[in-house]
Amino acid sequence: MRLRSKGTGYAVAVMATGLTLTLGACSGGDDGMNSSASSPSSSSTMDHNSMDMATDPGVDPVSTGDPFADARTAAAHMPETALTLATGLAKATDTAGEVDSDAATLRANLTAMLQEHVYLTGIGVATAYTAGPDSAEFAAAKTALDGNTQDLTDAIGTLAGDDAAQQFDQVWTDHVGYFVDYAVAKKSGDQAAADAAQANLTQYTQDAGAFFEQISNGELPAAAVTEALGMHVSTMSAAIDALAAGDPTASDTLRAAAEHVGMDAGTIATGLAKATDLAGDPMDDASTLRSNLTALLQEHVYLAAFAVFNAYTADGGVESPAFTAAAATLDANSVALSDAVTSLAGADNGAAFLELWRQHIGFFVDYAVADATMDEDARQQALLDLDGYRPQAGAFFEKVSGGELPADEIAAGLGMHVSTLAGAIDSLAKALVG
Repeated sequence: MRLRSKGTGYAVAVMATGLTLTLGACSGGDDGMNSSASSPSSSSTMDHNSMDMATDPGVDPVSTGDPFADARTAAAHMPETALTLATGLAKATDTAGEVDSDAATLRANLTAMLQEHVYLTGIGVATAYTAGPDSAEFAAAKTALDGNTQDLTDAIGTLAGDDAAQQFDQVWTDHVGYFVDYAVAKKSGDQAAADAAQANLTQYTQDAGAFFEQISNGELPAAAVTEALGMHVSTMSAAIDALAAGDPTASDTLRAAAEHVGMDAGTIATGLAKATDLAGDPMDDASTLRSNLTALLQEHVYLAAFAVFNAYTADGGVESPAFTAAAATLDANSVALSDAVTSLAGADNGAAFLELWRQHIGFFVDYAVADATMDEDARQQALLDLDGYRPQAGAFFEKVSGGELPADEIAAGLGMHVSTLAGAIDSLAKALVG
């Protein structure tokens, strides 16, 4: 896909300013965020013109050229980061429960996989509407979504056996297909087809309810699961409606759908943990902290990718209502993360975290701008800024955790975040800008 390759570069060139106004993020300047080394560096993963640089960013973007696969790679790192942070913060604050019990792990994993299902579905639909349902780009998006389905199937199989896994795979794959049918129908204005897809989705909620009641030995009543999945259908359908209508607030609607499945993850984890006698309590305070951080950090990746997607594809680029709204949704995630810090470490630390976090988002925006305009100097500078953010964030978490979170370990983990998300942005630029 090569969208708006003529003229897009100029629109995206003001992206940093646009997001700064929207988020209050501040990039560049003499703020101690820059770092340098003696050897020149240029990422080997990019199809851009190379230049000799006087500084080495210290982090190399990891990119395959497939933005959907790379977004999954970036997102997959965040549950590990959430576990690390939750472990240290729980110890520092004497949070009751166990962060790493089997039941807590089940809840966190289901939270990540179900949330990813929502975001990959939404991004896939947006891609189909932008590039076409028969495009190679949509095929790649569908492959990523199928990978998420396989992960969910494997998780069910681990708990309930191969036969249950096969049943789940069939039911879940069918419901993904019904959402695709609904998306196609809404975009084409075929109300009869949309109604048929909704009827199939309603039947899915009943089939899935019966399935979970069976494999949980009644710990997950069919009626309760059906009701919960009915909310998933309605919120995901609302997100598709917004995307089909070109509603700039589609990012908010998509986020609402993702938030709902986080609640479903807690419900399902509780029933399956009881049915299989898993150690721990999936709903204790420490487990909840871990799952909440998992959801917020993974959401950061997908909302950042969605914002860049809109900057590269929407008419008007960063001046478009779609990008402005997506940037605001991303900032809402940042505020939610700062609220979580505030609840554990106080308002001053929450505010300090929000400033630091918004700043690193600004550096990612600088990177996206440089990718779109093929400005290798600016691209390397953005990597330097992101590299410099890591030790500052490490020092912050070491301080608020009373040393339970060593600065060096946090900085190292954030290196993976920078490498994988920058790589996903590289692939988006290659696919959408050219």
